[in-house]
Parts: sequence; structure tokens; C-alpha cells
Amino acid sequence: MQKKIAPLLIILAACLWGLLGIFVRRFNEFGVEAMSIVFLRAVLTSLMTAAAAAVTDVKQLKLRFRDIWIFAGMGLISIVFFNFCYFTAISMMSISVAAILLYTAPVFVMILSAVIYKEKITVRKMAAMAVIMAGLVLVTGVYSGGFSVTPSGVLYGLGSALGYAMYSIFNRAAIDRGYKPFAVTAWGFGFAALFSVLFADMGAIGEMISLRPSMVGFAVLFAAVTSAAPYILYSAGLKYTETGKAAIYSSIEPAAAAVFGMIFCNEKLTIPAVLGAAMILAASALCSSSSEKE
Repeated sequence: MQKKIAPLLIILAACLWGLLGIFVRRFNEFGVEAMSIVFLRAVLTSLMTAAAAAVTDVKQLKLRFRDIWIFAGMGLISIVFFNFCYFTAISMMSISVAAILLYTAPVFVMILSAVIYKEKITVRKMAAMAVIMAGLVLVTGVYSGGFSVTPSGVLYGLGSALGYAMYSIFNRAAIDRGYKPFAVTAWGFGFAALFSVLFADMGAIGEMISLRPSMVGFAVLFAAVTSAAPYILYSAGLKYTETGKAAIYSSIEPAAAAVFGMIFCNEKLTIPAVLGAAMILAASALCSSSSEKE
């Protein structure tokens, strides 16, 4: 049963990640920029998941010295570096192009998983990835033209994809060493908080709270919905799913983001975008097939 619902856990996690832009826009209204948002997200997520782990079984938070590199790498590369590259790419070119580059991440995951964990790069995986990339083009509207591309922006975009892909690699390493989802999330975001505090604008965060105290609750909700819950779900699903397949399932995030944008921000959802979302869902279904025949 756990193996059967694992893909659903990863897809649900991706849908929750799709809400990220809704929350970020609200923070931006108060002058809180990217790295400060990363810090808020990291520190609150770490505290939440550590508290949950302590309540369920405090022993699962035990961190072995020889495993510190996993969570330090997760925090620095998969959270801080990823966010820095992604937000920088968005500032240098269109969001659509940045999103396309970010979701080349499953390709990185499949290659790294094949090298590190000896997972097979199958015809089904490659077909699913091809359908996903086509779907992303439709969802983002990048095919319509009028977008800007710069060489440095492309490099930052690919850097964000690599950072995003490395989360699955570090997560797999932690799970294989016996760490539970709560502990993986708590330690990964704990190290991310330590790194991101160096770049956060505490003055902007303090000013936001003084102007609107209710933003404290909003920040907690932000961390719970877009970080703590989805990362725990992803870790739980990854335990019973190949790393490469998990990356493909999570590619539903931009489709979910498009739907949430329509619901919460009155953004238009075009027919091509709907078709692209359907293609991404179809690719996930193709990848989740239990048949061993290619």
C-alpha cells in the first residue's frame, strides 16, 4: 500500500510547492525580498518539523557526525543556492524561460541517480521527460515569443535546476542512512537557515511585522503549506520511489502553480496551458506504470 501511494505523496507535495508564488507576492508587497523570504521559510520550517519530530519520537533527530555533510549540502546547495539562482534568473529574463530552465531538473536527477545510485535511464523515463518539457512550453507560454534570454540568465537558470535536482540526491542519501522525513526536513532547513541568515534583511522583516503583526501568522502558514508539509510528503514518497521517477512526478508543480494563479490572482488559464498541464499529468501516469516492458 505504501508503495502504491508514494507517487501520490510526491504529486501532492508538488501541488503545495505550486502555491509558493502566491505567498511570495504578498511578502514582496511589504518590501521583503528573495533571500529574506528564504530565511523566513528555512527557520520556520526547521522549527516546525523539529518540534513535530520531538513530539513523535525525539530520537529520530539524532544527527551522526559523519552525516553532517548531507544536510549541510542540502541546506546550502538545494535550498539557498537553488533559490538564489532561480530568483536571479527571473530578474534577468522572463519567468517563463526561467521556469523552463528550472524544470530541466529531472534530467539532472536521472543522470545523477544513474551515476550515484545505479538507477536505469529507461525509455519510459525519457519519453515522460520529453512530454513534460513539451507540456512546460505550453503551460508557461514561452512558445508565443516576446521573451528575453541572456547567456548569464541561462547559466543561473541551469544552476537553479542543478540545485533543485540535488535535493532529491541529498534526500535519498539521508533516507538510505535511516533518517525519517521529519528529521530530514528539520536538519536540511536548519542548515539553510544558518546559511541564508547571512543574506537576509532583518530590517525589512522587522518593518513588515511592525506594520502588520498578522504577517507573523502568515509567515507560519507560508512555511507550513509550501515547505514543511510538502518536503515531508516528498521525503515519505521518495522512500518507496526511484529518485528519477520522483523528479518526474514533481514536475506537475508549474501546472499546479498556473491553476492556483488563476484561482487566487485572477490570472488567465489558456487552452494551451490546460493542454500542457494534461500532458504533464499524462507523463506522470506513464512513468508510474508498473509494467516492466518499455
